Amino acid sequence: MMFDVAIIGAGPVGLAAAIEAKRAGLSYVVLEKGCVVNAVFEYPTYMTFFTTAERLEIGNHPLITSTEKATRKEALAYYRLVSAREQLEIRQYSEVVAIHPAPAGFTLQVEEKNGAMGVVECRKCIVATGYFDNPNQLGIPGEEGENVSHYYTEAHPFWGLNVTVVGGGNSAADAALDLYRHGVNVTLVHRGPDLKHTIKYWVKPDLENRIKEGSIHAQLGSNVVEITPDAVIVDAPEGRKVIPTDFTFLLVGYAPDTTMLKTAGVQVDGDGRIAFDPSSFETLDLPGLYVIGSVYAGRFTGQVFIENGKVDAVKAINHVTAQLEAREAVLV
Repeated sequence: MMFDVAIIGAGPVGLAAAIEAKRAGLSYVVLEKGCVVNAVFEYPTYMTFFTTAERLEIGNHPLITSTEKATRKEALAYYRLVSAREQLEIRQYSEVVAIHPAPAGFTLQVEEKNGAMGVVECRKCIVATGYFDNPNQLGIPGEEGENVSHYYTEAHPFWGLNVTVVGGGNSAADAALDLYRHGVNVTLVHRGPDLKHTIKYWVKPDLENRIKEGSIHAQLGSNVVEITPDAVIVDAPEGRKVIPTDFTFLLVGYAPDTTMLKTAGVQVDGDGRIAFDPSSFETLDLPGLYVIGSVYAGRFTGQVFIENGKVDAVKAINHVTAQLEAREAVLV
């Protein structure tokens, strides 16, 4: 069938768009290459959100939590419940691999979980793919090794081992502290001379004190040049050093993958940002294609959160609805 709108990505922002589309009476489908809110699923197991619970809410459904801020577990349960209550049309494990402009709108090439290829036709397309599934790469030998991960889950499997955490922001700080508190010998490596000032204000002093007392080893002003099965090699201010390591977490950030958008004809600037109409979030290069959430932000993803991304969704669907209504009026 020809959908009024196809939404790529079933994160909180994509789900917010789906709710708005359904309430507007549009035919829609949500295509998600992983599970519902896959990025939240990939967060550390025992993570608590920095933002308050009401800012995570979509579709005016209340998020009930045990404290002011939601845990990962509570958020996952909430977004599942909202999707079920709204009876959203979501196709999980259906990856859109290409967007092709077509006379009537767009043709999306979709790979299903069994490997079969199919197509979805839509009049309008909204891309809400976020950035968390596209980690920044260091481009060094050993980065893709079995003892390396760009995602931190929990400390238990690493008890008694040597673990190196690479990064100087919130993710690296949280991981280093959690590992230390669970009996792991942790080394934190960061290319800057100091920890990032953006680390949460209640976390940074804790980490600095653990480093000062020697509970967590810190190698600041250092660049990782290679990862081996049993070591991380860095260029430090005092020269090259070999850090004995059983497992390495490369927590150096994430960025939107705009490859598919560029192939479709959308221009992306040197910072990875996409030009769009801020009143509708329709791309300037490809009318009918919308970008919402952090996918348009390039390296400035820290400026886009669930609370403002869901506002993008409302504006985009309002514009889609108005465009389709105008089109029907002309046809009549």
